[in-house]
Amino acid sequence: MIDQLNELHDDFNRRLADVADMQQLDALKTLFLGKKSPMNDILKGLRNATPEERKTIGMKGNELKQHFIAGIEQGRQDFKTAAINEKIANEWLDVSLDEAPSNIGALHPVSIVQYEIEDIFTSMGFTVLDGPQIETDYYNFEALNIPQDHPARDMQDTFYFENGAILRTHTSAIQVRGMENTKPPFKVIGPGKVFRVERPDATHEAAFHQLEGMVVGEDINVAQLISTMKTLLSEIFKRDVDVRLRPGYFPFVEPGFELDIACQLCSGKGCSVCKNIGWIELMPCGMVHPNVLKAGGIDPEKYSGFAFGLGLDRLVMMRYQIEDIRHFHSGDQRFSGQFS
Repeated sequence: MIDQLNELHDDFNRRLADVADMQQLDALKTLFLGKKSPMNDILKGLRNATPEERKTIGMKGNELKQHFIAGIEQGRQDFKTAAINEKIANEWLDVSLDEAPSNIGALHPVSIVQYEIEDIFTSMGFTVLDGPQIETDYYNFEALNIPQDHPARDMQDTFYFENGAILRTHTSAIQVRGMENTKPPFKVIGPGKVFRVERPDATHEAAFHQLEGMVVGEDINVAQLISTMKTLLSEIFKRDVDVRLRPGYFPFVEPGFELDIACQLCSGKGCSVCKNIGWIELMPCGMVHPNVLKAGGIDPEKYSGFAFGLGLDRLVMMRYQIEDIRHFHSGDQRFSGQFS
C-alpha cells in the first residue's frame, strides 16, 4: 500500500504540472480528493491490514491528502496571480503627465490669507467653526440682540428668500451656533462668505468675506482683545502695524469699537482705497453683550467675553496692495494666478 501511495504522489505531481487552467485544476481536485479518488480505493484495503500497518499507512495517507490540498490551493493562487498580472499588462494606463500645464490652478488670495489666519489663531488655542450661508432671522439678527423692529437692521441691507430665510449678512451667526454647542471657557473663530445689498466700489462688494472671533471665559477684558488683535496683525504683516480704536455701535457688543489699521498702500498718507484719510476700517469689536451670551445659553453673571469681526477682503487688499475689491470675484485668472 505504501508503494501505491508513493505512485499516487508522483502521479499527482505530474498531472499538476500539466494543468493549464482553472477548469483543469478543478478536475484534478475531483480526481484526487473526490469520493471516488484512487486514494480512497487504496485505503479501503486497511480493513485487512495489521494495527501497525494501519497506523503507518493512515499517517502516509493523511500526509498525501494534505499534499494534494496544498498543491491545488497553490495552483489556484498561481492562476489568480497570472490573471491579475495579465490584466495589469493589458489594461495599464499611464496617468502621469510629461510636464505640468501652463495654466495650473492656484489658491485665491483670500483663501491664502484665511488659511494663514486660521493657523495663527489655532496656534493661540482657537477652534475653527463653520456655519450655513443661508441663515434664519433668529441666528443672523435676534440672537445677536437685533430684534425685528431694531434700527440696526437698516445698517445691513439684506438678501431675503420668499420663505423668510436670508443670506447671512455677517459670520456672527457662527458665534451663536458655537455658543449653543460649546461650554466656556472657549476661543473660537468662524470664517466665511457673507452677503449684503451693496453698491460696488473699490472697497465694497455684495459678496465678501469675514472672519468672526469670540473669546468667552471668566474675567475677560478689553486689554486681552487689543493684545489678540495686535498679535494677529503682526503675524500677518510680519511687522508691527499701527492700529487705532474708535467708539462704535454694534448691538451685539457693549462697549463696542471700530479697529482701524494704517493704510498699507499709502503708508498712511492717503489714497483712493483709504479715501485719503490714511486709515482703513478693518474690524468691529468689543465686549460681548449679555443678551448675546444669554441667547447662547451662557450665564453673563459668571462669564464675559470679547468678539471681533475681521474683514478678510480688506485685509488681503492691504497685504497684497490690491486697489480694488472687485478683482476678488472677477474670475480673471490673470489676477488670481499671481498668488500661486
